[in-house]
Amino acid sequence: MQLEPSKHILQRTAAEHEMQRILDLQRSAFAHDINPNKKIRKDRLQRLLAMTQAHGDAIASVISADFGNRSLHQTKLGELLVVEGAIKHAIRHLAGWMRTRRAPTGLHYWPSYNRIMRQPLGVVGVISPWNYPFQLAICPAIGAVAAGNRVILKPSELTPRFSGLLKRIVAEYFSEDEIAVVIGDAEVGKVFAALPLDHLLFTGSTQVGRLVAQAAAKNLTPTTLELGGKSPVIIDPSADIEVIAGRVAHGKLFNAGQTCVAPDYVLLHESQQTQFVAAFTQAVAKMYPHIGANPDYTSIINDRHFSRLQSLIEDAREQGASIVECNPANESLDPQQRKMMPTLVLATTGQMRVLQEEIFGPILPILTYTKVEQVVEYINLRDRPLALYWMGRDVAGRNHVLKNTLSGGVTVNDCLWHFVQEDVPVGGVGASGSGAYHGEAGFRTFSKEKAIFTVSRFNSFGLLHPPYGKLFERVVKVLGKIL
Repeated sequence: MQLEPSKHILQRTAAEHEMQRILDLQRSAFAHDINPNKKIRKDRLQRLLAMTQAHGDAIASVISADFGNRSLHQTKLGELLVVEGAIKHAIRHLAGWMRTRRAPTGLHYWPSYNRIMRQPLGVVGVISPWNYPFQLAICPAIGAVAAGNRVILKPSELTPRFSGLLKRIVAEYFSEDEIAVVIGDAEVGKVFAALPLDHLLFTGSTQVGRLVAQAAAKNLTPTTLELGGKSPVIIDPSADIEVIAGRVAHGKLFNAGQTCVAPDYVLLHESQQTQFVAAFTQAVAKMYPHIGANPDYTSIINDRHFSRLQSLIEDAREQGASIVECNPANESLDPQQRKMMPTLVLATTGQMRVLQEEIFGPILPILTYTKVEQVVEYINLRDRPLALYWMGRDVAGRNHVLKNTLSGGVTVNDCLWHFVQEDVPVGGVGASGSGAYHGEAGFRTFSKEKAIFTVSRFNSFGLLHPPYGKLFERVVKVLGKIL
């Protein structure tokens, strides 16, 4: 009897063939234009901008549908405006980024000289997550396109409406050999990560990031990993608690905490805890007077993540934590909405899951300290966070913490804002990621910086050729002194 392959295997095989077809198509197109000129690159960036502006409302609508409810205003702020700003920044700076640059040349090599030429890599793959599905797909693509590459996007299967829309609108503005979108489940994602791409950027969890890196390593595909982790908020005794609590609440509750750089836990002086809890609760009530029917308050993406967040709270409660639920309107929420009240967790211990796992939701554990050295030690004993937030007016205290901790990026006296800066690199370190993008950092990530050493007609290199003798020894001795 001949065994029939399972439907799952057939689907995977079909997806693999389709992705290889697109990769071959883009490789062929790249081979015919290995270094696109500024006009071509600018045109592609302008088409990305036109696509974003023309379909912004539809993008926000389908993302909200995928979440159950996602604030349309937060999508506009956190996705559409970020993408538009990144594209315009790239267009303004494109000529400077592309320019072949002079590099210093040692005196002993003169009059020969060094130059650095930036060239595209070829075909760049982008695996993007569900929490900011448009921004985290297109922002890496901006850097890749600006650098002259072809791009294949693999959006998350957890936002299927958005993924389908992205595939349609990209096909409307780009030929398949410029930018293409492949959609599918986690199995398709595994095949995608194993493609022999010229560079792969993945945004997602640390756990999945390890698997992506392993798959890419089989082809020696260079990777940029934008992962996550537990990003701390350090509140110094010099901070204005009333002001800072509102900023922490905004950063934590934007997208209901489903942000890779969201504040994950707070470290504050033991004398400030009562004041902070009160100020945080008041800030929540001001921003979100009610939760259930509030279109500004985002739902948790799916039932599995909703249950996981509830289990984090229950685990902490069972281990003796004090749970403070911020419920301004005294509502009873319908679980079908997958909306979760902003929740503070006090009296935490290291055995609680809320201090072991990345939360990715509207739960905020509070830890207290007596000396700033305890803060530095606590952070440094754990995986490097993707973000770190320092709040206060004490410059010496701030500098001490920033110099003695490692993190992907920092915002001082607020949350999240460093992530949307185009003039500085954005990326993690250690378990929170490797590599960086945004602005020129993204352009460089997706480029090969080729060193070019031009030998002058008049040079002394012949003195170093064999046969070796006394003249060679004298030349080497002189070089040893001036190097």
